[in-house]
Amino acid sequence: MTRSDPLRKSPQAQRSIRHSLTRTKSVEQSMADTDEPGSQLKKSLTWIDLTVFGVSVVIGAGIFTITASTAGNLAGPAISISFIMAAIACGLAALCYAEFASTVPVAGSAYTFGYATFGEFLAWILGWDLVLEFAVGAAVVSKGWSSYLGTVFGFSGGTAEVGGLDVDWGALVIVAAITSLLVLGTKLSSRVSAVITAVKVAVVLLVIIVGFFYVKTSNYSNFIPESEPSESGGKSVESTLFSLITGGGDSNYGWYGLLAAASIVFFAFIGFDVVATTAEETKNPKRDVPRGILTSLAIVTVLYVLVTIVVTGMVNYKELATSAGDGEPKNLAYAFGLNGITWAEKAISIGALAGLTTVVMVLMLGQARVLFAMSRDGLLPRGLGKTSARGTPARIQILVGVVVAVVAGFFPIDKLEEMVNVGTLFAFVVVAAGVIVLRRKRPDLKRGFTVPWMPVIPILAIVSCVWLMLNLSALTWIRFVVWMAIGVLFYFAYSRRHSMVGRRERGEIDSVEGKATHPVGSET
Repeated sequence: MTRSDPLRKSPQAQRSIRHSLTRTKSVEQSMADTDEPGSQLKKSLTWIDLTVFGVSVVIGAGIFTITASTAGNLAGPAISISFIMAAIACGLAALCYAEFASTVPVAGSAYTFGYATFGEFLAWILGWDLVLEFAVGAAVVSKGWSSYLGTVFGFSGGTAEVGGLDVDWGALVIVAAITSLLVLGTKLSSRVSAVITAVKVAVVLLVIIVGFFYVKTSNYSNFIPESEPSESGGKSVESTLFSLITGGGDSNYGWYGLLAAASIVFFAFIGFDVVATTAEETKNPKRDVPRGILTSLAIVTVLYVLVTIVVTGMVNYKELATSAGDGEPKNLAYAFGLNGITWAEKAISIGALAGLTTVVMVLMLGQARVLFAMSRDGLLPRGLGKTSARGTPARIQILVGVVVAVVAGFFPIDKLEEMVNVGTLFAFVVVAAGVIVLRRKRPDLKRGFTVPWMPVIPILAIVSCVWLMLNLSALTWIRFVVWMAIGVLFYFAYSRRHSMVGRRERGEIDSVEGKATHPVGSET
């Protein structure tokens, strides 16, 4: 007697599943979907707006929160080399993003690009992955904003105990304010962002100019400090994956520390790819998106390197290390305070508050655009992918605001920066590979920008990003795998059956217009 196995699929069902995983969405269909009634984004942005978005989201978290602490804890004065390494990886990836965004100017960034090249399943994984970069990133930065709020106004941070629960009310305030602004319109958000960005760039320039007068060359003498064992000693899940593979163990400073620092300060560059998510809202995307991506990345790289040179020249790196007593990481304002520059310390805190404001804004904007694209494709509920009379995805923007507010306001997420990094680097790898694939599959497409030295640049981008991923901690990789596993379950439980591409293949809706020909749910 044979026993049926409910988990065993018929050969036909197995072929159907394999096909659904690899089915792609054509560039032509992606472009046609941008004209779908009720799901149209307003085209109002120029390359200057995109550059402002890029600079506003990148400058903030890195300069004001992790520059000093990473130098003190991991790299010493060589932190400037770590920033350059991270910038090179970002620059290579930025070239790939620029070509994709000028070829497929549709909301969704890496998710949309992956759908056009590698298929639906990997596109979903990329979209799920971008939640780590944008939503979790926004939550992490909003908590940083809350702490600087206390510094500026002279109290101990924006937290309070409510019913035995620590509530970060400062994070709740900034997320609520940003959500309201984004719902009102993208162009308005760009104008507000431009004003705030001008303030924080002025503060960064002040840091560089004033700081140079306090630089002591003796602080650079031990440029790459000798490697030291960390408090945990030996090997642990806190060690980088690369050091575990090579037997380096769990150590700070030295080359292992410098490489680990490059992977961590990569967090400071996160956000330039948000520019690609606004391609659908740009007046001339084929020209303006590449210009906005590359210009913003060039500006912030120069500023970052100059600031790291100044801060490690002003203060010995040992004084920037996190002390065992308070456990509080040192920041840029702390370095100026040690030199008795109290007025600059206050100015830096104000600049940080302004800077982190725009970081939260642009990350939340990018998250909404990715989820909007996924909803329009049916991988998330289609009802979410509707735009308001102002041409913004108001429903999704409000949902993103609620989720970010809950995570930032009620959960301790101080250890999640590295998860944001691994998610972003993974997206960069796929986009770089996708450029090569799309060049071969669709050489006929009109490209507003092309990556030079093909395929050398994309391959270098892949190698450099994988290298940075290997220098993240093993614990980060474990968390990343768990997050991705949850995403896979959601895809098979909901997204695969509701995919618009799948429904078009089954004849449930017209190929371009998107009108239903017979009800959803007819699939077996």
